Amino acid sequence: MKILGIDPGYAIMGYGVIEVIGNRFRVCQYGSITTEAGRPIEERLSHLYDSLREIIDEERPDVASIEELFFNNNAKTAITVGEARGIAVLACAKGGLEIAEYTPMQIKQALVGYGKAEKKQVQIMVKTLLNLKEVPKPDDTADALAAAICHAHAAGTSKKLKELYAR
Repeated sequence: MKILGIDPGYAIMGYGVIEVIGNRFRVCQYGSITTEAGRPIEERLSHLYDSLREIIDEERPDVASIEELFFNNNAKTAITVGEARGIAVLACAKGGLEIAEYTPMQIKQALVGYGKAEKKQVQIMVKTLLNLKEVPKPDDTADALAAAICHAHAAGTSKKLKELYAR
């Protein structure tokens, strides 16, 4: 199974593609899509969409795992991040991907075993689980990979439960 993890953002959208082979992970690619401050909103959103579609077309993932929004006290920031998240969902849907969504707490729980873990703990687990030399930067990229790993764990658990109840 190939998973595209996405950490939605307006200025920086993190992404990471991993492949699950048995109980191991293979990193296909990861990085971030950035948009230039001061550019018109339609250009920035279009760039996010086009870039995600290129990644989807190139990597051909089976599923997208998208981090749900964490409520922000700054309404303007929440709206722009929500718009970017909508673009990510649209790009994945138009790319024919199944979409799974996880809260930051669910992602932390899946990687660290504690839903209120520190960001640094999650980053270290991403590095360790994916056998990377260093923590992916920027943070949005590590968060996207964490979302992908979270889905791998959830999908594996779901598969095991289906097998158990099929007996």
